[in-house]
Amino acid sequence: MPMTLGYWDIHGLCHAICLFLEYTDSSYEEKRYTIGNAPDFDRSQWLNDKFKLGLDFPNLPCLIDESTKITQSNAILRYLARKYHLCGETEEEGIHIDILDNQVMDTRFQLAMVCYSPEFEKERPEYLKGLPEKMKLYSEFLGKRPWFAGDKITYVDFLAYNILDQQQMFELKCLDAFPNLKDFVAHFEALKKISAYMKSSHFLAGPMYLKIAMWGSK
Repeated sequence: MPMTLGYWDIHGLCHAICLFLEYTDSSYEEKRYTIGNAPDFDRSQWLNDKFKLGLDFPNLPCLIDESTKITQSNAILRYLARKYHLCGETEEEGIHIDILDNQVMDTRFQLAMVCYSPEFEKERPEYLKGLPEKMKLYSEFLGKRPWFAGDKITYVDFLAYNILDQQQMFELKCLDAFPNLKDFVAHFEALKKISAYMKSSHFLAGPMYLKIAMWGSK
């Protein structure tokens, strides 16, 4: 029985999960919810289902795998990582994973705060000013390793790819000074399953954010 992954019809917090499911050749179906147009931004599609799914903390994204029902994007990824043994093998790898897992969420939140802000035009230059330092830290953390936790791919590489891809969408040249990050992105996109998914008809190319965002909603 295929898993069901529920989320809005955007990248948002779900893109890394979709990439992971495709990479692991998982059997899954997507339930995509659409938010209405301005000025109301109606969310009734999701609200009609929200309390009917048996979720402990009803929210999106949500994953239903037979009797297992999970919300919170990183909880979903960790569950899948344990299922497919892509959560590291050593203590050192585990530490790298734990650090990057949380760091990505911080970076994701920082960009989202700018893009959803009514003061977007004022806040964008300040974000761009600090972006090189953010990318430098990711570059130094990756170092010469092929993957962020070590020699083997783990679930945090899907998070890392997603956040680096978002930064490039926001500022195309933000990785130009960091060859190892550019190589990481290219290496990830060249993975057989990932490449095939990105070329498929069911790949969601965007948008990144909901319609209420000032940037990334188209």
